[in-house]
Amino acid sequence: MREVRAKKFLGQHFLTDENIAKTIVDSLEIRSNVLEIGAGMGVLTKYLIPTTSNFKIVEIDSESVEYLHANFPQLKGKIIEGDFLKTSLTKIFNNEHFALIGNFPYNISNLILFKVFENKNLIDQVVGMFQKEVADRVVAKSGSKTYGILSVLLSAFYDMEYLITVPNTVFNPMPKVQSAVIRLKRNNVKDLGVKEEDFVRVVKTAFNQRRKMLRQSLKPLQMNLDNIDEKFKTLRPEQLSKDDFILLTQQIYN
Repeated sequence: MREVRAKKFLGQHFLTDENIAKTIVDSLEIRSNVLEIGAGMGVLTKYLIPTTSNFKIVEIDSESVEYLHANFPQLKGKIIEGDFLKTSLTKIFNNEHFALIGNFPYNISNLILFKVFENKNLIDQVVGMFQKEVADRVVAKSGSKTYGILSVLLSAFYDMEYLITVPNTVFNPMPKVQSAVIRLKRNNVKDLGVKEEDFVRVVKTAFNQRRKMLRQSLKPLQMNLDNIDEKFKTLRPEQLSKDDFILLTQQIYN
């Protein structure tokens, strides 16, 4: 098989450990309507093809697309060459629910997760390899220094699990950081009881000045903060749970 040159500007590091690849694929509980991001040389793909139905790939690197077509003829008509962040997810599976999997490029991993949040009513499960720092931040609980915007937003609609830590020695080229695999499973929440855009605005505004107490960090909202509980005013955003943020949003916009 012809080796594909790894392009650093894409932020892509190719996994070379077969056991870890199998573990990632085995962690995906949904086996129909599966979308892989950044298949590269197919280290996950070769295990996904025989175990999933209606499997598709989004791959931005033309060399990787060429390699996949040459070595996996089963993928004919299944590869979307382009940028996942610019891809309409409603069209890929005709507006049906699907699962997402991949060794996600480090440089756009946060943006991928924000797109998951935006498409939460389509994406039922995510199994992904991330930079460990990002993975820790996503699954963090309130009170943690790594707890942040993505922790709150995603936890409102997904149950999240940290699965395994992956050393940097199993990638080509070898990154300077460790990686981790996490899984997001869509919960049953359909409505937060507040407008979603208000909830997102409150969370983002609070964490934009995360070292300040909420009575200061929420001032950019330009809303009357007299209605919020006194206990919230002297807390910092990392001290609030997802449910606290929902309550805080209700109080601000009521």
